Amino acid sequence: MDFGFSEEQNTLRQEVRNFLEGEITRGLWKPGCDAWIQGYDPAFTKRVAQRGWIGLTWPKEYGGQERSFIDRLVVTEEMLRYGAPAACHWFTDRQIGGSILNYGSEEQKREFLPKIMAGELYVGLGMSEPESGSDLASLKTRATEDGDAYVINGQKTWTSGASFIKHIDLFARTDMDAPKHRGISEFLVPMDLPGISRIPMIDITGTEAWNDVFFDNVRVPKRCMIGEKNRGFYQVIEQLAYERGGMERLMGNYALFDAIITFVKETECDGRALSQDAIVRHKLAQLQVEFEVGRLLMYKVATVMDEGRPPTVEAAVSKSYATAFEQRLANTAMEILGPYGVLQAGSKYAPFEGLASHSYLGSKGYSLQAGSREILKNIIATRGLGLPTD
Repeated sequence: MDFGFSEEQNTLRQEVRNFLEGEITRGLWKPGCDAWIQGYDPAFTKRVAQRGWIGLTWPKEYGGQERSFIDRLVVTEEMLRYGAPAACHWFTDRQIGGSILNYGSEEQKREFLPKIMAGELYVGLGMSEPESGSDLASLKTRATEDGDAYVINGQKTWTSGASFIKHIDLFARTDMDAPKHRGISEFLVPMDLPGISRIPMIDITGTEAWNDVFFDNVRVPKRCMIGEKNRGFYQVIEQLAYERGGMERLMGNYALFDAIITFVKETECDGRALSQDAIVRHKLAQLQVEFEVGRLLMYKVATVMDEGRPPTVEAAVSKSYATAFEQRLANTAMEILGPYGVLQAGSKYAPFEGLASHSYLGSKGYSLQAGSREILKNIIATRGLGLPTD
């Protein structure tokens, strides 16, 4: 079996690299950690859209290119390798567009997909709530039918990119009497509707990547519902497979990985090259091996997607593995840098402009985001290995 890339895929990869290196050379942005979720740059997203790299896998009739998920992974891998500020289009390209394609009406497809591919529609994730994180089916936000609209009341927390999004992919309870998994519906809600308010959440890195979002008698037109009423939980399960199985779970901090390798190659300690230190060499070699294994797991996910099925188990495996790798990367960087590693951006002594401290602080939440490690292990055990649930 040939595990190599096609000539067309190698050409695509080089095109993306040339574009990103040109952007950096022109000083348009600097590589960053977690830039896929924290790098809000509408101008960059528009330039990516002009090259046709958003919605690569979508049908041509809606403006896509019908390319493979492997092709799409080639593009996202390079975006992550260079730490590109892709947050404005990441969620829509990764999962929201797919949800619209799979469950949306023809009108919704015609309205939203071209805007996503043009880099004009930014959508955040309205899933988690206070006391409803990993157990999403326990959510309490209500959507009560009232004439030609649903009236929504409730709160979402850890809403990704809520400070700049134009719509929110909202999951709310539409049947209070149904079993908790069967009474939830999905809505694509404009954020400018009356009754929506936001409070920034400043995380431990000092970044406003998330918000609390409140809904106070928000009237949402019925046409905003995606898919069937009360089938939202089953739709979000499919979404989560795409969310968990992306290369961003492995390469969100690749800018640090690249920087620490360069640092070791170029730095001397006590008159001896740091690269000759056996312990340091072993730590970096171990990380490199683990990184390559994780990369193969991500391409396995894309292969399953190209087969036409949600990669539920494969994504659980890759996400659980990759977030553990990201945490080990951050820990290793801090061990190598010592006290200098804790210095954050803004200090002239901070290595790599504070990438190490940002990664170390941010990595603590990686094993919780998009499903805790315990949830993922349960998926692997029950759906992957067929183990009993009791």
